[in-house]
Amino acid sequence: MAEVRRTGRRRRSPDVDAALMARARDLSDRYLGGLPQPESVRWVSNQRSRWGSCTPGDRSIRLSERLQKMPDWVVDYVLIHELAHLLEPQHDEKFWAWVALYPLTEKAKGYLLGWSDASNLSRPPD
Repeated sequence: MAEVRRTGRRRRSPDVDAALMARARDLSDRYLGGLPQPESVRWVSNQRSRWGSCTPGDRSIRLSERLQKMPDWVVDYVLIHELAHLLEPQHDEKFWAWVALYPLTEKAKGYLLGWSDASNLSRPPD
């Protein structure tokens, strides 16, 4: 699935990102009326404090590889969240109205909050 370069860094094969793009397009069609049309959707390893990110200007979406260990419905929520940024860049009421069209939004938000809180348990308090 991934090949290792001489630098030791892993490079994803194109079919992995193609599958993620197809998934994003399917979610866009099912929940957002097909309005958000991403140019690229890919997994990245450099997001440690975010689950995903979106650049509306070039319509690119990046998802943290940490999500690959999570249930599909959680990954779908993050994709919906990032797709919604292609319609509404800010986290305003209009943005959250788009995200709320995904029926598992609140459940997924709770899952991610719980996961984040649990991962901080081993850290000493500030």
